[in-house]
Amino acid sequence: MNVQQMIMQAQKMQREMQKAQEELAKKEFKISKNGIVDITIMGDKKIVSINISDTALDIDDKEFLELAIKDAINEAIAQIDDANEAIQARIANKIPGF
Repeated sequence: MNVQQMIMQAQKMQREMQKAQEELAKKEFKISKNGIVDITIMGDKKIVSINISDTALDIDDKEFLELAIKDAINEAIAQIDDANEAIQARIANKIPGF
């Protein structure tokens, strides 16, 4: 493979990566924790919604509710990171020698 072919291949992979990143940014990740809180977050890690159940509002343990919200957000971010790593691995596998 000559240098020009390698450059073209790299540019193609860069376009594929950009497209995959744009698709990931538009994907919704929904997480529910203990039936207390539901979080929807986009692939670009922007929170769309946080829904707290009515029963959770009756809970006297504020820390429990806060923990459920934190755990849901962290789980959503971890899923997004995993999806991003899968995209990068898929595209990297197309590079000869990787």
